[in-house]
Amino acid sequence: MNIETGRMLSKSMDETIEQLKERFHNDGTFRIRVIENKWWSQLRFGLIYIDGMIDRELIQEGIIQPLSSFEFTEEDSREAANLMKKVRSQVINASDVTVSSHLNEVIAAIVGGKTLLLLEGDSSALIVNAQGWETRAITEPTTEKGVRGPREGFTESMVVNLTLIRRRVLNDDLKFIFSEVGSRSKTQACICYMESLASPDILKELQSRLSRVDIDHILDTGYLAELIRDEPYSPFEMLGSTERPDAVVSKIMEGRFAVLVEGSPFALTLPYVFVENFQASEDYYINYYFSSFNRMLRIVGAFLSISVPAVYVALVTYSQEMLPTTLLLSIATARLSVPFPTVVEAILMLTIFEVLREAGARIPTAIGQAVSIVGALVLGQAAVDARIVSAPMVIVVGLTGITTLLNPRLTGPLIVVRLLLLLSSFFFGIYGYFFGLLALVIHLMSLRSFGVPYMLGVGSIRPQDIKDTAIRAPWWDMYTRPAFIGVRNRRRKQPKAKGRRP
Repeated sequence: MNIETGRMLSKSMDETIEQLKERFHNDGTFRIRVIENKWWSQLRFGLIYIDGMIDRELIQEGIIQPLSSFEFTEEDSREAANLMKKVRSQVINASDVTVSSHLNEVIAAIVGGKTLLLLEGDSSALIVNAQGWETRAITEPTTEKGVRGPREGFTESMVVNLTLIRRRVLNDDLKFIFSEVGSRSKTQACICYMESLASPDILKELQSRLSRVDIDHILDTGYLAELIRDEPYSPFEMLGSTERPDAVVSKIMEGRFAVLVEGSPFALTLPYVFVENFQASEDYYINYYFSSFNRMLRIVGAFLSISVPAVYVALVTYSQEMLPTTLLLSIATARLSVPFPTVVEAILMLTIFEVLREAGARIPTAIGQAVSIVGALVLGQAAVDARIVSAPMVIVVGLTGITTLLNPRLTGPLIVVRLLLLLSSFFFGIYGYFFGLLALVIHLMSLRSFGVPYMLGVGSIRPQDIKDTAIRAPWWDMYTRPAFIGVRNRRRKQPKAKGRRP
């Protein structure tokens, strides 16, 4: 909708209503209600709103009933400006009421779910925040379930999401900065951060990127993630994404920023570093020994996911002498009647696995898991019996698929890297695999997320830099925030004397 800027409202209520009717023509949800006061029938008020976006009870009891029954005096009816002031301060029972005389502002308020109140003879209008629409109840996030920890997850209402964050941070240092994105949708976005911890330079850069977003609509934070990220052609995510309020609070307490969008249950967190792909909220709620062990499993799983198919193809195709003789004979016997090269087998089986994974995610939950498991078993056994693929390849693909599921956040990047390493191993053997790993490390080391190195903490020898990376140190020993991120105030707590615990 194109909104004229600078155009003022008319003193004639009927003329203003006609202007709004013209702007909202063919909109079946546009509602107009003319109210007359029972004591002075010449006092006419116009109530304008969008059906389905307002709180009907508040409109009836807080606006319509007071306006129609309030006993105005004859003196009130003579001066429209004073009457509007009295209506705002004494008559309307609503907590948020503002005044506007600009057509663009009142139209934006109406489409945003607010209610417009006009008075005959006054060129200004009251904007009453009487928003009210159905929202999804607060439930446990389906993408980040945990055995221990809070069960609350974000919803599609940004007001609810901000409340979930505010309840966990009862401090006036927590700041919310609102902005609009989407030239047509006018979607509301919010930046959340701790003022004394977050870097002002990153905040300035984030606001600059949001202001440069040129798109007609935003329906989810995934839109913004692509539009404001660094390294747009890298398969790795440069911004974090979570449905958990506790995860957002933990990030902003380290000096990071969170971005929420109206209508999306996912929040973006930035800057984002590589080790966060292996971290889970539950790691901080259980014993640090077990959380460190789980992180090591995820890291090893990611490495096996990209390496197992490539190494298998390299050894079977070029470097058979590196395999034990018994194992080599077993693999050769299994592949005796298979018509395809090893790399074709691998690509075929990996593709089938991804098809089953995607089907399991899209099929209703009640039958999704059964279809995935049964499909994998039936297709794998049938492919081996039909001599389309060999039994060792089924084992390789099964191990690869299971280790991929250990890191849901890295599913996309692992698929891309796995395929590139597989092709590199097929063309250049084991040397191609190691050159591919070297290229991967160089690529990761070159990445930045809002100026912060993507591999922050990896390879550091300083104890405080690695206490929340591949391992999770106990809370009493993590007394500094990550470098570059909590740069304004790295001190989380006072360090204890060596060997002492709180």
